Amino acid sequence: MLRRVLAAVAGLLPALLTAPAAQAAATCAEPAVRTYGPASVTGAIVGSAVHDGRAYVVTRGPKPPVLAELDLSTRKVIRSVTLPDGPATGEPEGGWGIAVSGGKVYVGTYPVPDLYSFDIATGEVRHLHSFGRNGGFVWSLAAAPDGTLYAGTYPGGRVFEYVPATGAVRDFGVLAQGERYARAVAADDEYVYAGLLDKAKLVRIDRTSGAVQQLAAAPTGVGVVTLHGDRVLAAAGGELIDVRKDGSDLRRVKLESGTLDALAVTGDGTVYATSRPDGAVHRYRTGDTALTRVADAPAPGDETRLIQPVGENALIGFAGSGGVWTLDPSTGASEFTDLLDAGLPPGTERPQSMLLVPNRAVYVGGHFSMEVRDLRTGDKRRFRLPGEPKDLVRRGDKIYAAMYPSGQIVSIDLRTDEVRGVGFLGHGQQRPWDIEYDPVTDKLLVASAPLGANLKGALSVVDPRTGAIDVYVDVIPDQSLMSLSLDAKRGVVYLGGDVLGGGGVPPVHTTASVAAFDLRSRKVLWQVDPVPGHRTFQDIKVHGDLLYAVYKRDSGTWTAMDLTTRKVVRQGTIAGYGELTVHRGRVFTSVFRGGGNAYLLGDEAKLLATGLGDEWYTNPQLHFVPGTWDAWALVGRDLARIRLDPACPPLTVPPAGN
Repeated sequence: MLRRVLAAVAGLLPALLTAPAAQAAATCAEPAVRTYGPASVTGAIVGSAVHDGRAYVVTRGPKPPVLAELDLSTRKVIRSVTLPDGPATGEPEGGWGIAVSGGKVYVGTYPVPDLYSFDIATGEVRHLHSFGRNGGFVWSLAAAPDGTLYAGTYPGGRVFEYVPATGAVRDFGVLAQGERYARAVAADDEYVYAGLLDKAKLVRIDRTSGAVQQLAAAPTGVGVVTLHGDRVLAAAGGELIDVRKDGSDLRRVKLESGTLDALAVTGDGTVYATSRPDGAVHRYRTGDTALTRVADAPAPGDETRLIQPVGENALIGFAGSGGVWTLDPSTGASEFTDLLDAGLPPGTERPQSMLLVPNRAVYVGGHFSMEVRDLRTGDKRRFRLPGEPKDLVRRGDKIYAAMYPSGQIVSIDLRTDEVRGVGFLGHGQQRPWDIEYDPVTDKLLVASAPLGANLKGALSVVDPRTGAIDVYVDVIPDQSLMSLSLDAKRGVVYLGGDVLGGGGVPPVHTTASVAAFDLRSRKVLWQVDPVPGHRTFQDIKVHGDLLYAVYKRDSGTWTAMDLTTRKVVRQGTIAGYGELTVHRGRVFTSVFRGGGNAYLLGDEAKLLATGLGDEWYTNPQLHFVPGTWDAWALVGRDLARIRLDPACPPLTVPPAGN
């Protein structure tokens, strides 16, 4: 009897032993990738121009970008074209520079600094010239009275001349040593006027000789330039500069707070200016000692791409989120139209950020908008935000977003989608990169970088109940902050630095630091430089007694540092850089380059998936579903749910449509 039982068990043993393996194989064989269409749809715009009862706007983010023609009398898009790839330079994603001259609309694009023309009569689109290689911008474009075009560019900070009749190109050379951004240009019969961002100068270039003269120094970068009669008007942060074209009779007026982002001059010399983040409209005449606020925001929290007088007592404005408004400055009456509602073709953009609310919704941050996919119904909805949400975190029934370029923290109600401002970081900290929530102190923690020629970043501690913000500028001396990671049990937040700061000035360090900041004493406990010569962390994440890191410079280096000894105990190389996440006791990362890869980090890096694409605007992210190996992420520009089971062979994700 015993022999028969043992024999039966022996016969079943192979099946019993192979059952887990078979089950695992079946799990790995299941569909590992599900896509759900575009993660973020946008109508955001950059370049805007008005001509002969029509407006021309260029979209921001979709590839290829759209140039749309809007009938101002009906507020309807009546025609649209796409800007094709340059013959050798690559794919444009938008066009900041725009000018109308000689029956054509000219557009200067990014991230390839190319020049295109659109023939208003025939609708023909032509690629005319490239001012540089991939990674550059035509930030600004102006037409002189004779039709000659002038382009302000990045990263060389140069102004180029282009003659449409002949195609001749002239480079005016270095305008200020070390300058990267010729951010704004205007032109008359004799001169080109340029606003420089890094060196904060307003300069004049002789169109014949090329001689450069400084007209004014500014408190910060000059981002807007316009002309009226014998005067040049420019905006630099919250300051309006008013100076004669020869540099004499310099006048300045300043907002109490905020930034001027658009200027327009009426025939009688009245200057209208919009400001952000409030979106208000102000009035100024040469000789005034202050700006006079004349109206509340037609588009609160938005950026104004262009304002222009229309008729006798009206202004028209274009909002970066993708809207057009009119305003009567004498009464404050205004009207706003969403360009998507007006017929602007919607485009799929590169997302800024993502957040999973388990069993409820996936939130995807775009340019001036949030896209929400309801996990219970599959429905999608979209609402406006005042800028770009660089990172998101949840606290109770609210999501908190760290916004660029305002440096504002906003809350989003999970039940109603209501967006409310919490506060502004200030202190020059307009580029927040990372936000976390500390449940012990009930505070939000924000890591940020400055804009422009400034090395000093900050850690901000935000009280979401009161809006009070404590900002610790230069917490890692002469470095901006790219990332932070909270150890709530120890009451310590770890900070990852970047020696380049906001850019535009030489760094004073060669190696990015990690610092430990005590949230009780509000003091730095220690600071170390884990890998000499590596200048920029992309992300750091504490897990147990180790601090994992992914570097941006040098791209693809990853490390694990022992927090007790502060020594690197693991180090390797992966395809690129992205964000880290801890899930089910393990550390994962998703990175740019190599086609878009996901890894498990341990004693070494294990490839889990490739083929995700490189379509994040900020940094690739993974958001795991609790209790599973499934993560919400991107495949191309599509929202996707991907199985990243460490027990399964690496996935090769099929490409998704962009």
